[in-house]
Amino acid sequence: MGSSAAQADYAAFEEKVKRTVYLDNLSPKVTEAVVKMALNQFGTVKSVQFIQNYMEPRNIPQFALVEMENSRQAKAVVSEISQFPFMMSGMPRPVRARPAEVEMFDGHPIKPGRRIQCRWLEASDPDFKIATEIKRLTWKHAAEVAFLLKQQLQEEEKLARQQQDKLKGHHKKYEMIDSIMTDGTARRLARRYNMHIAED
Repeated sequence: MGSSAAQADYAAFEEKVKRTVYLDNLSPKVTEAVVKMALNQFGTVKSVQFIQNYMEPRNIPQFALVEMENSRQAKAVVSEISQFPFMMSGMPRPVRARPAEVEMFDGHPIKPGRRIQCRWLEASDPDFKIATEIKRLTWKHAAEVAFLLKQQLQEEEKLARQQQDKLKGHHKKYEMIDSIMTDGTARRLARRYNMHIAED
């Protein structure tokens, strides 16, 4: 009976994986509400789970698992974002998407019949040197990622400021045009230079 329940739980989990999308390259400014608003155009977002980055000194939600209502909607999200640049929160960082995988979920049910064994390695163990090298490379990779992330964030903030400045400039132009149309300046100039202005 217990085995049947475990199989049923794992089967339900596998269905959840099929309707879940893995989002990568998210801006630190992206929130759960932003993700839901962006992806609700493809269907119904059931849940958003940010994957914590434990390798960084800062808690930056760069990745997220987004559960859609069904697998068809999840496939639509992956297909659309894979083909076209997709921005969130107005940041100049194209989001990437791909189907979720079992290993991406924390606390998922154990697959029936699967066993995992762990053991400590002594310094005399033949695999100890290999494990030590893997650990060193892992920390090296983490340091490189942290450096690149810092550079990327600085570049994004610079681009975001440029976008904001351009938006303010366009808004000032619109206000100026609206002002001269409202106070009659445009009509006076049109009469002065014998030009016609459409009333609409």
